[in-house]
Amino acid sequence: MQQQVGEIVQTLKARGLRVTPQRFSVYANLLSRTDHPTAEQILSDLNQDFPVSSQATIYSSLQALREVGLVREVLLDEGVSRYDANVAPHHHFRCDGCGAIEDIPWNTFQGLDLGQLRLGLQATTYEVAVQGLCDLCHPRD
Repeated sequence: MQQQVGEIVQTLKARGLRVTPQRFSVYANLLSRTDHPTAEQILSDLNQDFPVSSQATIYSSLQALREVGLVREVLLDEGVSRYDANVAPHHHFRCDGCGAIEDIPWNTFQGLDLGQLRLGLQATTYEVAVQGLCDLCHPRD
């Protein structure tokens, strides 16, 4: 655990961020999960035992982490920002039943030909968002 704490502190410092307890807590929380939480879910987690952070502090911490490339914002639901500490290229699956979000490995969609875009469009990056039902929500036969 102590090694992990040291690694998080070093990562934040290496990106030029001042290490505050709130920034540390937000980043550590995101690193420990794969469910792509909202800022409100992170706030609830961090304040579970006793209130230590405000919503404004969580948002400012997330913004700082996003600006230095340690966190990415995931927009799969209209008007809902979710956050992910996995900044390596990957895609997402969103379940229409329960709303769960799961990472899809980058190489799953190797056959995409961005050269097929209409003339005048030049893609710099892309991300595939797949929607459907997860195995927990899919009706069983």
